[in-house]
Amino acid sequence: MFFTWPSKIRAKGILGMNKRNVSYISRYNPRHLYPYVDNKLKTKIVAEKYNVATTKLLGVVEYQYQVRELGRILEPYQGFAIKPAQGSGGKGILVISGKRNGLFVKTSGEELSLNDVMRHVSNTLSGLHSLGGKPDVSMIESLVNFAPVFDNYSYEGVPDIRMIVFKGYPVMAMLRLSTHASDGKANLHQGAVGVGLDLGTGKALLAVQKGRPIHKHPDTGFGFDSLQVPDWEVILHLASSCYEMTGLGYLGADIVLDKEVGPLLLELNARPGLAIQVANGIGLVPRLKKVEGIQKPHTSVEERVSFSKAHFSM
Repeated sequence: MFFTWPSKIRAKGILGMNKRNVSYISRYNPRHLYPYVDNKLKTKIVAEKYNVATTKLLGVVEYQYQVRELGRILEPYQGFAIKPAQGSGGKGILVISGKRNGLFVKTSGEELSLNDVMRHVSNTLSGLHSLGGKPDVSMIESLVNFAPVFDNYSYEGVPDIRMIVFKGYPVMAMLRLSTHASDGKANLHQGAVGVGLDLGTGKALLAVQKGRPIHKHPDTGFGFDSLQVPDWEVILHLASSCYEMTGLGYLGADIVLDKEVGPLLLELNARPGLAIQVANGIGLVPRLKKVEGIQKPHTSVEERVSFSKAHFSM
């Protein structure tokens, strides 16, 4: 464990949790807008309304009596993801990549029966995976066929890009890569790799795992020196447009790259974590203050993205 003086943290412009909560989340995120991000089903509905590209909703299970219909609902699809609408931290997400001999196959190769899937959905409805254990809804989404550019940089799971958006301006980004330690999930707290990305180009800057710098993926052995996220301009525009979509001034947008349809919004977070600063080797505070200092805010996505690329590129 490493320790340092608070003055050194402030000098590097690191945003702490208290300042994030008081100066940015409380100030710029009206409470009545939280359901648009805390409930993934509502996020999906509002995204479709604003023509924000996202994964396709295949079905919704709201009540326990509907669980017995899962066989019929899932029959047309070889692959899909089942998620709790109000889950957090990746809890309760079940990803099925195919079918084999009447069984559902997870990305790890593990086989599940229909009864296993029904039990999982039933537990989701009862609130097992939800914030505060409240009764929930189970969503069935299309499976993301992640872009082959990440084939050498991820273990089993789907890589995603976390973008911090402040008042509609993208201010910092990182690529999250699953590992064996993170059980195939892009969750940094569970051992996934965070790769800081240059906001102007999408090129890799730094990489960390559990807060420590690394130079290659721990499972695949591939280095990050030549890693660059494709469709970067589209990703920046997609993230920026989430401001109009939600009305939230400070948010985290999680975006995935589908090899067929391109960048897709996976989910939004009104309380994005702070580890993105470690992955980028720079603090958020100077960038947030830069946006706050804009005398005449830009009203279009294109203008905001151009500003961010010009001022926050490494």
